[in-house]
Amino acid sequence: MMDAEERELFAKGIQHATASRSGADLDAALADLGWKDALATDPATTVATLFEHQGAAATTSSALDVVLADALQVDLDGSTGMLLPPLGSTAPPAALVDGVLSVRGLSTSGLATRARALVVSDDAGGTTAHVVDVASLDVRSVRGIDPGLGLVEVTGTAVPHVDAVAATEGWPGAVAAGQRALAHELVGVSRTMLRLAREHALDRVQFDRPIAGFQAVRHRLAESFVAIEAADAAAGAACDDGTPLTAALAKAVAGRSARTVARHAQQVLAGIGFTTEHPLHLSIRRALVLDHLLGASRSLTGSLGADLLRDRRLPNLLPL
Repeated sequence: MMDAEERELFAKGIQHATASRSGADLDAALADLGWKDALATDPATTVATLFEHQGAAATTSSALDVVLADALQVDLDGSTGMLLPPLGSTAPPAALVDGVLSVRGLSTSGLATRARALVVSDDAGGTTAHVVDVASLDVRSVRGIDPGLGLVEVTGTAVPHVDAVAATEGWPGAVAAGQRALAHELVGVSRTMLRLAREHALDRVQFDRPIAGFQAVRHRLAESFVAIEAADAAAGAACDDGTPLTAALAKAVAGRSARTVARHAQQVLAGIGFTTEHPLHLSIRRALVLDHLLGASRSLTGSLGADLLRDRRLPNLLPL
């Protein structure tokens, strides 16, 4: 575990790196900061710090790959990337049939420069982690609503390396680890949207006074603040609890909170918030895509509700 001084220094380094770099450059900066070593010694603090700052700056890295692989107890080297499920899904991104993998998933932009990919398949006997050659797959850049996120779509068939296949029961834990990380990233995105709305409310003058003094604006900012704090508390409690259930809850709360903040920030900023000259659109785009990675807030809450009805048992309350 990091002590208070180490956490402060680490946070300052991460903040500087995420504010000035993205993609492969940010990956290199994180390596210089010893992010993987920090993840091994203090995973909760490390994940919360990196992903919240990454979300706040609307930058991107391959850190989510590392988080999922670490939960699977696989050490990704610089030549191997990790495949994520398609948007809205939490299922393994591949299926193994007669020794051939049928792949459909997502990854970070760095996959295109890597030789191998770690792929988890859904098999009749459970889940299996495989290593495949990236050259055997089709890798296409995803432009979509947030091209800056740098996602790539990965499809095709591949024969896995025989010497790199391992049975794993850790997929639910890997998904949970990814959901906790994304919850923190959504909190960071939300904090930036609220900051932009607050700054505009203080600067924009109508009827000879800042609009921050108008009750309607103050209510929107206050509701946004409450939504962010709820998401932050849920993400922190999920890290302490460590179960897939609380991870899904935290991801759902963070996604819903980000949409709430985006709606209020857009209303406060009014016309300027719709323009590409103002940076609000970058955070809104990022929030919409992150909400769908590893399960969207609406589908996660529906699934969790169905599980509660089926089991007829309430989970333990989180210490928020």
